[in-house]
Amino acid sequence: MILPLLAIVAGFALLVWSADRFVEGAAATARHLGMPPLLIGMVIVGFGTSAPEMVVSAMAAMDGSPGLALGNAYGSNIANTGLILGATAMLIPLTVNSKIINKELPLLLAITCVTAVFFWNGALSRTESLILLAGFFGLIGWSIFSALRGKGDIVESEIEKELAEHDMPLGRALFWVAVGLTLLILSSRLLVWGAVTIAQQLGVSDLVIGLTIVALGTSLPELAATVVAARKGEHDIAIGNVVGSNMFNLLAVVGIAGVIAPMPNIPPELLTRDWPVVIGMTLALFVFGYGFGKRHGRINRVEGALLLAGYIAYTTYLVVEITNKAA
Repeated sequence: MILPLLAIVAGFALLVWSADRFVEGAAATARHLGMPPLLIGMVIVGFGTSAPEMVVSAMAAMDGSPGLALGNAYGSNIANTGLILGATAMLIPLTVNSKIINKELPLLLAITCVTAVFFWNGALSRTESLILLAGFFGLIGWSIFSALRGKGDIVESEIEKELAEHDMPLGRALFWVAVGLTLLILSSRLLVWGAVTIAQQLGVSDLVIGLTIVALGTSLPELAATVVAARKGEHDIAIGNVVGSNMFNLLAVVGIAGVIAPMPNIPPELLTRDWPVVIGMTLALFVFGYGFGKRHGRINRVEGALLLAGYIAYTTYLVVEITNKAA
């Protein structure tokens, strides 16, 4: 048990560090190539912060643990919304000023519902996974279109400020892209091995391990980015990081895993226990964060506390389940 635990801790540490280096290097490279700041923020940084989930799920699928991949995607969305946004809003109430993010919130809600339709028959085929990946590339295309037409959006100035603070020469940027991506793959392999081994030793499903330990670890880059952005007053970046990551998780993370290893037997508890929490969190985020009419979307301290309480209650339930099965 000690060796798998050490593998998870080391994997998490390396995963967070390498993801940060990869995102900074990719963003700086894109800036040197003349890419608009808003496009860098929506596509490059959005893709980079979801890279840990994508790589971990791909590794899990290749290792024959599709439940770990699904748990990683759904658990990350629950952690992103409940833990990260909830805790951040309790410290610093968040206001949504960006029209782009106001359009992304209902889109996230729709994508969450579509994935449930695919899971309803208890399986995820390669064709359905390819549809999810097509949706992911469609989302990338929409993001590019929105970024090019979104000149003057409030989030553009926030992203430009962030890019200026992390600027670096092109050679160094390319170096960190290569190193970050290589270490992402190695740390993900280490993390998946440790998580699967612990699941087997405790006698619990890899889905539950993915929903708890792995999901929390792969969400750490979003946690760091969201808290830092909120402290700087960049509220739209803070919320946009989570919304973008959640969409990428449902489309790309699940889609990649399903293409590598189709899932003929999805655990029924994914629909009866986990999906209701995901849709509940997503619906709450939409109600709190969406700007209706002239009203700006806002997540205040009370709403943040509700999101955090939901995450704590759900995670406590899963921990009790793990403890009962291990006893």
